[in-house]
Amino acid sequence: MDRSTDVPERPARPADPARVNDYDGFAEAYSAETEHSLVNAYYVRPAMLDLAGEVAGRRVLDAGCGSGPLSAALRDRGAVVTGIDSSAGMLSLAERRLGGDADLHQVDLRDRLPFDDGAFDVVVSSLVLHYLEDWGPTLAELRRVLRPGGRLIASVDHPFVAYTIQEPRPDYFATTSYTFDWTFGGRTVPMKFWRKPLHAMTDAFTTAGFRLAGISEPQPDPAARELFPDGFHDLSTRPCFLFFVVEVPPSTTGSDGWNRPGRSGDSPVVGSPARAAPAPPAQATPRSHVPQPQ
Repeated sequence: MDRSTDVPERPARPADPARVNDYDGFAEAYSAETEHSLVNAYYVRPAMLDLAGEVAGRRVLDAGCGSGPLSAALRDRGAVVTGIDSSAGMLSLAERRLGGDADLHQVDLRDRLPFDDGAFDVVVSSLVLHYLEDWGPTLAELRRVLRPGGRLIASVDHPFVAYTIQEPRPDYFATTSYTFDWTFGGRTVPMKFWRKPLHAMTDAFTTAGFRLAGISEPQPDPAARELFPDGFHDLSTRPCFLFFVVEVPPSTTGSDGWNRPGRSGDSPVVGSPARAAPAPPAQATPRSHVPQPQ
């Protein structure tokens, strides 16, 4: 599920646990705010699409689909897309965007997924995992529903950013929560996320049975330079989100049929992949973006 992109400028503060992350309460405002934002439309969404590579004819699960912009972009590229989200309000907007025949399900990613083993070729999960304290059960389920050789592309808050925004700074090597307010659409909403050290992130993937194929810290789409000059400079020079490409080990035949962008043999790829042609702004993906936290 996409989320606001900017990190808070002032220390995290306690939030009312009954009201945090209430996407049903601000679905319309959030979707409108993030539709064409710098971070959503010109950074996270294009990066997710680049890392997904060729998806025509692939069965793709959008885990945390929000109002559906990434699902729409994947479908436009020929993917057969299924979307899941815990927010009924967001799914209603996704159905409006994608049509009444869209394959959408209200699912909590902490629960067992309502799909068969090996049901999907690709899972994309844009800015979702950092809502979870424990990634283990969720990653195990995502691996289960991927076929051998299938891939998970996930983006999360960069662990360095999530660490440095808090004062006093927490134990970097511990898993800790942080809270702050987002302000958009004329309202302020409390949010809560979980930060982990980098090694805990990679360990979670490998423990779930994935093989690390790539870690990326991409640059924003150059098309955003003139539209958002100040924000573009900040996003181009400071860490924001971290992107992972992980794979289910292929079958013993080794013929999994993937064209893996940025890979050579079995060597992990670490870095910022070259960006493909910019995705049209109208196809931007929501939850990766920028209501300014206060």
